Amino acid sequence: MDFDLILNELSLRNPALNKQVAQQRMSELIKTIKAVKAQGVKVSLRTKEDLHTIILAPNYPLRHWLNDADQVERLFIKTLATKAPFSSNIANSEIQEIENNVSLSEFRHQGEMAIGLGIAYVLNTITISTIAISLLSQECWDCNRVKLEFRCLDEDGEIISEIVEIIHASRSSHVQEHSSLIQQHQERIYQNVSDGLEVWNRREELFPNLEFCDVVRKQLEDIRTGQLELQSVVNILFELHKCCKNWNNGYFNLDGYPIEESGESKPTLDKYFKERTFRCPDGKDRLFERHVKLRFCNWRIHFFAEQPGIVIISYIGRHLPTVKYRT
Repeated sequence: MDFDLILNELSLRNPALNKQVAQQRMSELIKTIKAVKAQGVKVSLRTKEDLHTIILAPNYPLRHWLNDADQVERLFIKTLATKAPFSSNIANSEIQEIENNVSLSEFRHQGEMAIGLGIAYVLNTITISTIAISLLSQECWDCNRVKLEFRCLDEDGEIISEIVEIIHASRSSHVQEHSSLIQQHQERIYQNVSDGLEVWNRREELFPNLEFCDVVRKQLEDIRTGQLELQSVVNILFELHKCCKNWNNGYFNLDGYPIEESGESKPTLDKYFKERTFRCPDGKDRLFERHVKLRFCNWRIHFFAEQPGIVIISYIGRHLPTVKYRT
């Protein structure tokens, strides 16, 4: 599941005075989105209208900004997953009614109708995987939380009004203040995995920095709902994913992570190297010496640190044979 970022349309109502200021605002927005991605989640930006039609300054829509932006920022926006309108791919009538302004409830910010911010609030009553973000166009958006007035009709047709608060970001520093909430989102996703087949089917979503050899599919499919090894396997894969995400150069070092890693002795590799050689997704055969130990069940997870950002998983299951233990 993507982490939804809801772009506050009210923050787009005050275009910058010139292109330079518009470019500064876009740079800050990109830093904010990158800060969310740096928490280890996939992000999807939801907007009221097509992102490329946003007016950043007089006669300066976002599509013109793309021509002026440096290559890194331009590619980031071009490859960013976006969804418009807000309710795209959301099967929830309340969200759609708020967006179309036909709902019996409404959200206002300083007296103005706030559709995007209201949708962010509603989504957060369903899941914690939503943050409202704003272009830093006014001082009122320079905060990590935003208060809204929520109005609705009660059963007697009377208007009820209350103040609600949503998590929000317009700077990367605001995202850091929400890191614990984002971590909760991640933990809940991993805790809700039902069996090994789901791990395989969702591997790109759950562990985007890990690659899996084809043989791992059958190994995971054999892990049933309620099996004791399931959560341990998921937890180890998550830790490998986190370490890989933070691996920039040099040796793939697991120190500081709750993982017990080991290699193989030379006699074992000499005798059982074939049992540790696996065909990888790129079609190459590699020797997988390094592995993580799951001692309570005598399982092992073998991996190969290919390069910063990529670790390959080749085996999940019972201890492979060694010269000391034939298993």
